[in-house]
Order: sequence, then structure tokens, then C-alpha cells
Amino acid sequence: MIGQKKGLENFLFSVGGIAAMFVLLAGVYIISHLAAVRMDLTEEKMFTLSKGTKEILKKIDTPVQIRYYATQGKDMPVELKTYAQRVEDLLNEYKKHGGSKIQVKKLDPQPDSDAEDSANLDGVEGQQINFGDKVYLGISVSMLDSKVALPFLDPRRERLLEYDLTRAIANVANPEKAVVGVMSSLPVFGQMNPMMMMQGGQRQEPWIFITELQRDFTVREIQPSVDRIDDDVNILLVLHPKNFSDKALYAIDQFIMRGGKLLAFVDPMSIVDSRNAPQNNPLQGAMNASSSMEKLTKAWGVQYDSTKVVADLVFKTMINRGARPEEAPAVLSITDAGVNTNDVVTSQMDNLLLPFAGAFTITPPEGLTSSVLLHSSEKSQLVEGFMAQFGGENITKDFNPSGKEMTLAARLAGKFKSAFPDGPPDAASTNAPAGGHLTESKDTAVILVADTDLLFDQFAAQVQNFFGQRMVFPVNGNLNFVQNAVEQNAGDENLIAVRSRATMNRPFTKVREMQAQAEDRYRSKIRDLEKSLQETQTRLNELQQARQGDGQQRFILSPEQQAELDKFRQRQAEVNKELKQVRKDLRREIDSLENRLKWLNIAGMPLVVTAAGISLALIKRRRTAAK
Repeated sequence: MIGQKKGLENFLFSVGGIAAMFVLLAGVYIISHLAAVRMDLTEEKMFTLSKGTKEILKKIDTPVQIRYYATQGKDMPVELKTYAQRVEDLLNEYKKHGGSKIQVKKLDPQPDSDAEDSANLDGVEGQQINFGDKVYLGISVSMLDSKVALPFLDPRRERLLEYDLTRAIANVANPEKAVVGVMSSLPVFGQMNPMMMMQGGQRQEPWIFITELQRDFTVREIQPSVDRIDDDVNILLVLHPKNFSDKALYAIDQFIMRGGKLLAFVDPMSIVDSRNAPQNNPLQGAMNASSSMEKLTKAWGVQYDSTKVVADLVFKTMINRGARPEEAPAVLSITDAGVNTNDVVTSQMDNLLLPFAGAFTITPPEGLTSSVLLHSSEKSQLVEGFMAQFGGENITKDFNPSGKEMTLAARLAGKFKSAFPDGPPDAASTNAPAGGHLTESKDTAVILVADTDLLFDQFAAQVQNFFGQRMVFPVNGNLNFVQNAVEQNAGDENLIAVRSRATMNRPFTKVREMQAQAEDRYRSKIRDLEKSLQETQTRLNELQQARQGDGQQRFILSPEQQAELDKFRQRQAEVNKELKQVRKDLRREIDSLENRLKWLNIAGMPLVVTAAGISLALIKRRRTAAK
């Protein structure tokens, strides 16, 4: 009887425990659902609104309406349906932080519905998928009479989703755009190729950085032949000022004197410019593919050699040249170790590509201060720009690191003195600025970059056609760099933090440093072997010449000559074999370094967790045994 009673009590306790656990879990689910609690476990906090977005939301003084069009039902592909939920989660974050100033309305634009008509009026486009009805996945942002549409949200652009949405909110909140002037000797606004025109072709598209800037600013093309910059231009972007006349340089000078902000991109070896050389003389085009603004930069205390490019063993790039990848020390892949993390323009950048960039040496005069934005590693040196494009092996075999970081991009700030202290270079033909010639500026800023190719489409982004739309996917931080610089000079820095983290990268920086150290150990040995090989080849040539100069006996060798010739040929074969082995050992060591670090990253955490679990189990066992 007692046993039956005890069994009943255990049963009731078990049922009660299960019921209590069910109530507890249900309560947790309901509370978390109502509170919309989200946990972001990514290192970059990619699913948490950035500080820049929150600051922009705080500044809103008029309600912003976000209409979110997402097709529901079986017609929506699974991958788009999953992405649509993530978009909705992000919109809930905007609503949470924006409060009553952010109004989110979700609509399902079914065929022939009022929601579909609304989507079409808002500029949100339906996409035909699998010959069925159109599906919609887009957003319209509006405030009063201002409206910006994101016609279709591509899942491949998810890392830029917050930036696209925050930029749309900023644009409707501030419809008046700053004016950005662009002067360039390169066809950045697109051009009509005469051959394509004869074949019925279309005008070449503008460079991507131009179209991206046009989304936020009024971008105006300024011809290099001008003698004055319009007063309404707030920011001037000069790209590859090749052979700019003194008249054009004076116009830039006076633009700065009146307080304008300048972004200048010069280049010791412009790949794009060299490609535009005549086909019958490509070498001449490559040798004349440099640019500078020496008359201006010299007045600012900036030295720059327009014939030399920076080669770097730490920031080198692996490129495909033929059958196998090849090191390109003059094509710089800049990581976070080469950026100024304390400057708002570059603080969140860790992935830029600068092909054949130059270097600045800056000694600012009184009234100016300078700060480095991008720099090389200490394992870098200057090499001839023309020779650098013929392959990395010519650079690495005689490499001699400078032991110092070289400045690739910098900012000058303060009061600038005119580079034309005596007035316009040709007063009779130069349109002087309103108020006469200016000799000293207000407080302003100039950003100098020793490369232009970083803004070329091939080195900055990928363009794909997605359901008839031209979609841009940044492959590094190059586009971000120019947009950050323009936005900072335009006065709104909040969008910088939003956009920058969309292209954050986590390269094996330590591996690159270890590779450079391994190459240093082998380089002297390779150099000695190549020198020995060259001496052997020289001696063989001397023997051959002696034979040819011996008249009738040039075809007959004495036993001693034959033995010496065989000896040198054997030495040549041995040196070639040894040199090949040393290079093979170098590649094997580098591969071994990469593999060890990769396995350490993959297996490290599971091993730590396992060791911690075993340790806790042993401690618990000892405590139990002690009792």
C-alpha cells in the first residue's frame, strides 16, 4: 500500500514537472515573440543596425513611410521567400529604433490587385520567374513629396541592404543634393567608340563610381579645358590629371582658395590610360600613362615621383598570368594593416586593391596638417612603373625593402597658399574668380591618392544582369573609399559606417607576413644561385667564342677544352636543378604555413571545447570522490 502511494506521488510529480516545464517554455516563447528579441552573433554585427543608421533615424523630424512589397504564396521561390523574411526582420529593427517617425507597411501585390497598382506607381518592379506570374520584392521610401524606390532586392546584395535602405531614408529626408564636379582625362562618363558606332553599337556606360555617386549627389562633368570652377560646386574630384594646362590647374587652385574640397587621384602607371594607347604603338602608350599635379602639390609640401610605383611583399596580389597564379608585388591588396583606422573615411576598411600605385612624401608647410589614410608595409620599395607591368618575378629577385611605410593616400587640411602667388598664368585668357585672385584659402581639405585604377570597374566591382536590371556588387572597398571621402567632405558622415562594413573582409594577414619572412630567407639563396648560373653561362659563352675565333680549329676541341666545357655544362645543370629545388621548397613552406593556420582555425575551437569539457568532468569526478 505504501509502495503504491509512493509510486502515485512520483507519477504526479513527473506530470507536474512536465506541465510546469511546458508552461515555462510557452511563456518564454510568447514573451520573446512579443518583444521581438533578436541575437546577432556575427563578429561584424551584420544583423544589427549600425551607429550611422541610428544617428540618421534620430535626425528625422517628419514621418517616413516604408512600403514593403513582397509576394506571398507558392509563386515566390523559396530562396526569395527566405530572404524576404530577413528583409522584414531588418525593417522591424528600423521601426523599433525610429519609433513613430518610421512607418512600415507590408503589401502583397497579387496580380490585378490594388497592391500591384501601388507597387507600379512607387517604381517597384515585378519580375517574371519560370513563366508564371510576376513576383515582387521591393521597397518604396517616401517623405512628403520625396520618394526613392528600391525596385527589386537581390539576395546577393544582402550585405548592402542596410546601406541601400538607410541611403534611401537619408535622400528623402534631405532631397537637396551637394554638387560634385568631376575633371578627368579618362572617359569616366562613358564614351562612344567609333568602331562600335559604325556597327550600330551603343555608348559605353559611365564608370560605376560615377553612377554610384549620382545616387546621392548631383554629379557634373567638368572639362579639363576650363579656366574656372562654378561657384555651386561643393566638391571637386580630379582623376588622372594628365597634361592638364596651367589654366586648368589655376582653376583648381582658386577652387581650393575659396574653400572648396578636393579629391585628387594621380597615377604613375595608369592601366586604363595605357590601354587607350594606339594599337600600333602600345609601348609608347604605357610609357606615357602617368599623371601628376606637380605645380599644385609642390606648393603643398608634397613630393611624388610620377615614374615609380610601390611594390610590397606583404600586400602583394596573386594574379593569373598563363597556366598558374603569379605574385604581383606592384598590385597592392591593402588589408586593415595598411589603413588608418582612426579616420572616418578608412576606419572600417580592410580590403582595397591598388594596381601600380605611387607614393607621397609630405612635409606640410605652415598652416597645413597632414594625415595618412593608406600606406604600404615596411617590406616595400619603389620600382620603375614601366617595368613593373612585365611581371612580378623581375621585381622580387632583386627586391630590397625600404624598411619604412610609404604613403599611398593622405589628407591635407588647413589654410592653403596659392600655387600661383603672382596671379593667373595668363591673365588675358584666364577667367579670374569673382572677387579677384585669391592667395590664401579658408580652412578646407584636400585628399590625395596615388592611384586612379582603383576606381575602374574591373578593379572595384562586378556588374551582373538580374532580371533585366544592372546590379552592382562591390568586390572590395574601392568604391566605398571614394564615396566615403565625398560624403565626409559633403558634411554627412553617418552613411560611411553603414556602407563600409558591407565589404569588410578577414584576410589571412598573419599568413602574408609569414610568407614574406619565408621569402626573405630564400631570396638571398636564390640570388646567389642565379648569379652562379649567370657566371657559368658567361664562361660557356667565352669558350664558344674562343672556338669560333680559332679559324680552322673552331670545330676541334682539345681534351682539356672539352673537359672544361663538360664541367661547366654539368655545373649549369646542377645549378638549374638546385635553383628549381629551392623555389619548390619555398612554395612548399608557404603552402605548409597556410595549411597549418587553416587547420588551426578549423579544429582549434572544437579542441578547446573538448579540452574544457574533459577538464570539467575530471574536476567534478575528483570532488565527488572526495565526498
